[in-house]
Amino acid sequence: MALNARLDHRNPLVFDTHELGRRPGALQRLTREIDAPKDLGIQGVIGVPEGAPVELGLRLESVMEGVLVTGTARARAKGECVRCLEPLELELEAEFQEMFSYPDADDRGRPKAEPADDAEEDEDRLFIEDGLFDLEPVLRDAVVLALPMQPVCQDDCPGLCSECGVRLADDPDHHHDAVDIRWAALQGLAGSLEDGEKDEISGAETGVDEKQEK
Repeated sequence: MALNARLDHRNPLVFDTHELGRRPGALQRLTREIDAPKDLGIQGVIGVPEGAPVELGLRLESVMEGVLVTGTARARAKGECVRCLEPLELELEAEFQEMFSYPDADDRGRPKAEPADDAEEDEDRLFIEDGLFDLEPVLRDAVVLALPMQPVCQDDCPGLCSECGVRLADDPDHHHDAVDIRWAALQGLAGSLEDGEKDEISGAETGVDEKQEK
């Protein structure tokens, strides 16, 4: 990832490493509660609502090439059961670890001799800018990985009736009498025959009545 636009230290997901320093081995622990940014989760499936509290616990470790950030995010996610479509909530705990590189150092932490065209190499890297780093892309990736792709309200949720859509958990004895389509056709044929027989009988009775009148 190329260098971002200038980071804003007022952004709650931007962290300052000046106090940590660049001496390898230096450690710093941070805790912070933030409001969840927009679209934090799996869009249209489940996620942390915008503005909901997210608790962050971070461990910052200074290494030769940058700052290694290890952390945990805790929040409450909301979504919809994929089986019965009822709303659901679950406690989310997402763990992550990411290296934020110094832009003026190579992979071994040594100052770069001269600028090089490393666009492809830097595409997936995150950088420290003016002593600041932005945790948001790391947090987003971690939350998506920690959330279920197909959330259910309970492991044994029976879902909805395929015929009428009623929620089966609310009516465990719910069922429909199954009719074999082949029998349904025969029943229809039998009904037609019965109607024909009735017509014949009715016709015969009419003929008898006419003869009696004569």
